[in-house]
Amino acid sequence: MKITSKGQVTIPQAVREQAGLHPHSEVEFEVRANGDVVLRRAPAAVSSVRTAFQRVRGSATAAQFKGMGTDEFMRFLRG
Repeated sequence: MKITSKGQVTIPQAVREQAGLHPHSEVEFEVRANGDVVLRRAPAAVSSVRTAFQRVRGSATAAQFKGMGTDEFMRFLRG
């Protein structure tokens, strides 16, 4: 297998299947002291919306949001 001029390689289908890699999967590389390179699936990224909800979870009650419009609530979530 060769590396292209853009630094790309094709991961063989059998390897992708065994590693659970699908189109658009995020991967990370580890270079070991002996020069070996390890490719692994990257942990799933957390969306910014999920992060916003995690940030405010448990910090407010429904009473705080009573009468709040959608735009105001979104500004609250986005900080």
